[in-house]
Amino acid sequence: MRDFTFCAPTEIIFGARAEERAGEAVVKHGGSRVLLVYGGESAKKSGLLTRVEKSLMMAGLTVKTLGGVQPNPTLSFARKGVLLALTFQADFILAVGGGSVIDTAKAIAVGAANPHTDIWAYWTGKSAVQAALPVGSVLTISAAGSETSDSAVLTDDSRKDKRGLNTPFNRPRFALMNPELTFTLSPKQLACGVTDILMHTLDRYFTPMQGNELTDALAEALMRTVIHYGPAAVQNPQDYQAQSEMMWAGSLSHNNLTGLGADKEFAVHQLGHELSGRFGVPHGESLSAVWGAWALYVYKEDPARFARYTSNVWRLALTTDIDSAARQGIDATIRFFTSLGMPTSLQQLLGRQLSSSELCELADKCSRGGTRTVSKFKPLAKEDLLRIYTAANN
Repeated sequence: MRDFTFCAPTEIIFGARAEERAGEAVVKHGGSRVLLVYGGESAKKSGLLTRVEKSLMMAGLTVKTLGGVQPNPTLSFARKGVLLALTFQADFILAVGGGSVIDTAKAIAVGAANPHTDIWAYWTGKSAVQAALPVGSVLTISAAGSETSDSAVLTDDSRKDKRGLNTPFNRPRFALMNPELTFTLSPKQLACGVTDILMHTLDRYFTPMQGNELTDALAEALMRTVIHYGPAAVQNPQDYQAQSEMMWAGSLSHNNLTGLGADKEFAVHQLGHELSGRFGVPHGESLSAVWGAWALYVYKEDPARFARYTSNVWRLALTTDIDSAARQGIDATIRFFTSLGMPTSLQQLLGRQLSSSELCELADKCSRGGTRTVSKFKPLAKEDLLRIYTAANN
C-alpha cells in the first residue's frame, strides 16, 4: 500500500425505519435548533417528512423546514438557505433527500458558520473553509454518496458554472439509511444512481498509482456488486436486497475507501459537470454520455490496467492481445449503461449533436480557459478535452 490518510467519521444507522431515529441522532451530535432541508413534494406526500419532524420534536428539538432543492443544486438556493439558517439561529442542518439535498445542506452549513464570506468563494477556491455547522442526512436516493463524503457540488445558476468542494468540514455527522425509502423512485432515477455509484469508483480506479492491491480489490468487489444488483434495482424498485446493496455501495464508493493510496482522478466527473451545469441534464446521464469517449481516448496510457478491469470486474476471458483485452472492458461498460437506458453519447443525452462552438466552449470551461489540466492517468489539456467531447458527440 502507498501512503494515505483516511478518516470516515460519519455514523451510519442502516436499516428499516432508520429515519425515525433522526431526533436521537441530532441530540447525540449536539444539535438543538434544526434546519431541515428537503427537495420536492414527494417527501411530504410519502409521509417521510412528517416522520422525521415527529422524531425531532419528540427529542425536544426546535425545527424549521426549507423545501425546494432541485437536481444539480444551485448557488442561489443555497444562499437563501444560509440566510434562513442565520435568522433561525440554526445549530444543525439536517438533509432529507439525495445528493442534491445533502450538498445543499453542506453549503448552508458552511455559509451559516462563516456569515461574512459568500459561499461561492469556497467553491471557487478563493477562501478555505475553517468552520461549518454539523450536518446529518436521511438518505432517499442511492447515488451521490454525499451522505458519507467530504465533497459537495454547487452550480452558479447565473453563470452555468458547476464546481465541487472537498473539505473535511463537509463530512456529515450521521447518515440514516433505510433502503425502503428508495422503493418509490423511478427507473430513470435508479439508473442514474447506479451509474453515479459505479463512476465514483471508476474515477478512482483508473489511476497511474500502482501497488495498492487491497484498495484495488475492494474497488473491484464494489463494482461487481453494482453491476450485479444495479439492474435488479432498476427492474424492481421494491427489491430490498438489491436496494440495500446499492445504498451501501453508494456510501462506500464516495467516502474515499476505494481510492486509498492514490490521487483522486475524477476526469469523467469534470467532463460531466460542464454538461450538467450548462444543460441541466441529470448528473448520472452526463457521466455515461462521456465515459466511453474518455476511456477510448486514454486507455493506451495503461492498457494493462484496463485489461485487469476487464478480467477482475467483468470476469471476461481475456484475449492474448492486451489492447483488445482493454477494449473488452470498455465495450462491456458501455453496453451496461445502454442496458440501463442511459445515454452513451451527447446526441443521446441532449437529443442533438452539439456545434463545434459549443464543444469548444465546454472544453474551455472544463480547462478553466486553458489554465489547468484534468487527471493524472493521462493529463488532459484543453485540446484533449475537446477531442473527448467531439468523440462523444458522434
